[in-house]
Amino acid sequence: MIRVGPGILGREIVYELGRNPQEWSTVHALSRSKKNAYPSNVVHNFIDLTVSAQEMAKALKDVSADYIFFAAYLQQDSEEESTKVNGAPHNPPMTVQARTNRPAGDMLDNFLKALEITRAVSTLKRIILVTGCKQYGVHLGRVKNPMVESDPWLPSPPYPPNFYYRQQRILHAFAAAHPALEWVVTYPNDVVAVAAGNFMNLAASVGLYAAVQRELGQEGDGGELRFPGGAAFYERFDSFTDSRLHARFCVWAAGAPQAANQAFNVVNGDVETWSSLWPRLAARYGLTVPPDQFARPAPDASDVPLAENPPIALMAKSLGLQGRTPQALRVEATVDLTRWSQKPEVKAAWARLAEREGLEKDAFEKATWAFAGFVLGRNYDLVISMSKARAAGWTGYQDTWESFERAFDELEKEKILPKATGKFAGWSLQQ
Repeated sequence: MIRVGPGILGREIVYELGRNPQEWSTVHALSRSKKNAYPSNVVHNFIDLTVSAQEMAKALKDVSADYIFFAAYLQQDSEEESTKVNGAPHNPPMTVQARTNRPAGDMLDNFLKALEITRAVSTLKRIILVTGCKQYGVHLGRVKNPMVESDPWLPSPPYPPNFYYRQQRILHAFAAAHPALEWVVTYPNDVVAVAAGNFMNLAASVGLYAAVQRELGQEGDGGELRFPGGAAFYERFDSFTDSRLHARFCVWAAGAPQAANQAFNVVNGDVETWSSLWPRLAARYGLTVPPDQFARPAPDASDVPLAENPPIALMAKSLGLQGRTPQALRVEATVDLTRWSQKPEVKAAWARLAEREGLEKDAFEKATWAFAGFVLGRNYDLVISMSKARAAGWTGYQDTWESFERAFDELEKEKILPKATGKFAGWSLQQ
């Protein structure tokens, strides 16, 4: 078995495979660095996925496998650049400048070509490709709910290029050229997890926000935790993916005959709102949610428009919604987290907290505040169906708040968050 790619989802796949050495005797974990201790059946192999297929083949010359889990992704500044880096084929390899200041090529295409060069493709049974719910355009505006795997792909133009489409086309073509090979694609959403050194993590951001607000509250703010997103999304629905649940799904999908050559949504199975989750987070840090939080003055608010043509517009006519789909959606913030994180008093509060509690001092600066602000500020629902996976035999489920609690516990152990001071004790009907 080969697992390709660092990060939250890839790490959990390795650990899930490592729990059963009788079935998975050797797991090759391929990445540029090793940040975690792996189980005994895991062999770490260095690989740079931004180089040519020929260079990758040299690193893979002694590696073979029956199954591949590909979870690699290199973040870029635009959808066009992400498509080039993560999926667009070119020969000779194109060089672009990534945020890491390293050259980046078409990672999936070159990796698969490297398997042909080394002839490792001859032993492969199935490739599991990890993508996400950008598949549906959740980053562009209102989508059709619930999202199902048969929903049409967004054409480009008028929509930006979608590198997940490109990756899937590459995978489909590769499998067609090797008829004995099968594939599976997963679509997780709003992942809840922890990985060392990876701060594109919603749990870390909201946990840090709550911890610093508690520190500020000790200076007279009343011990309240105001929701930083918009009033609209506070009550709208979202679907989350626990990284361990996703890992279990990937291992299941590797062997399930009915999963062959299919793409699946992979979310927890519940549908949550922040009006349910936020009071629990506040209680964990000994805080309360302001009863009139959206009626209060919001000097740190922001309001950013999204694309004028949201994804649901593509299906408006067939859904009977022509003329009724909103032509402009927004990311709304009661507290703009990027601006908030740069305030002198906020930085000073974190410095005190980190020093007193022995926390990783640069965690606050590394947190992805803009990402968290977007996730909390969307003003449209995200309801993702698990019906296809259920029909195929998948029975996994994970309570979303329990996912967050486990992530917070891990972040405490990693010295990213301070110890919790309270616990949610249930809802009260007292006025």
